[in-house]
Amino acid sequence: MFNPERLLMARKRKGLTAKALSELAYITTVTISRIEKGANAPDEQTVRKIAAALGYPESFFYQGDLESLDTEAVSFRSLSKMTAKERNAALTAGRFGLALVGWVEERFSLPSANLIDLSHETNPEVAARLLRQHWNIGVKPIGNVVHLLEAQGVRFLSLAENTASVDAYSFWKGGKPFVYLNSFKSAERSIFDTAHELGHLVLHCHGHATSSKEAEREANAFASAFLMPREDVISHAPRFITTDTVIKFKKRWRVSAFAMAYRFHALGLISEWQYKSICIELSRRGFRTGEPGGIEREQSAVWPKIFARLWAEKVTKHQIAAELSLPTDEVSSLVDGLTIIHTEETGAVRAPLQLVK
Repeated sequence: MFNPERLLMARKRKGLTAKALSELAYITTVTISRIEKGANAPDEQTVRKIAAALGYPESFFYQGDLESLDTEAVSFRSLSKMTAKERNAALTAGRFGLALVGWVEERFSLPSANLIDLSHETNPEVAARLLRQHWNIGVKPIGNVVHLLEAQGVRFLSLAENTASVDAYSFWKGGKPFVYLNSFKSAERSIFDTAHELGHLVLHCHGHATSSKEAEREANAFASAFLMPREDVISHAPRFITTDTVIKFKKRWRVSAFAMAYRFHALGLISEWQYKSICIELSRRGFRTGEPGGIEREQSAVWPKIFARLWAEKVTKHQIAAELSLPTDEVSSLVDGLTIIHTEETGAVRAPLQLVK
């Protein structure tokens, strides 16, 4: 039977109002509304028009409900900047991501979650140190944060939203941690987003709403301490810190220049006046809107191996999409921002991954 909830999902994913969809599909707004409410069962011709207008296969609308997301437990990196349309589209992508990961986990054994509950810890600095100790990674800079988290059981997916308002979000589902990242921002800021979402996963892991200013402050402080441990920063920082010092040392910890300056200030290594002066100079040099001379974007270690194994068995993204009754571009958007798939070569993967026979 036709599933009206799936029509609502597809429409929200495309960011369309019922009126906009009705114009694209050449059917009335009243008809769209009644179908979405389950009051009318559309005939085949109407479904064909709707599917064509939305760019979804007709089979999508005849499947059961997708796994739901507890919207109150989803942590958005920039919730205050998002419109309801952007939020709905991103959450729908999240449900598609759960379907994709579920499909993958039927065929592969992915790492189990190895995060700890730090919701009792009121000091994010301490929480970051405890997690590093739990993972036995010391205080040195992390070579690749995405690889590290994947090895600890975090499922990464990509967001295709071409806007800085939707940069990242995370949640727990079925005992598994999920992080969705947008590649719209610089590589350095994306790394900080990853650590920020990790902060939410360990500090706010009981499903409480994490959109408050206090929760965001805690996640930011956690990310700063996790990426730039106090001991390592203090031991390497020179006595006199300038803008050039910030630009030089940000490369060690692979963070943005502004995040580096903030950390120096938070640790008392520069005064308030120095911090403001450095920020003004960084803005003048173009670091407010970008990261001149930046690093390469972190990519997934797990997804390339998954697709290499599937390719070896002649399974393509088109086939995956068909099995999920999703458009191929939706499946692609969930992984393409995290990796460039090279199907001819598997490469090295740090996280254990086994094909389920």
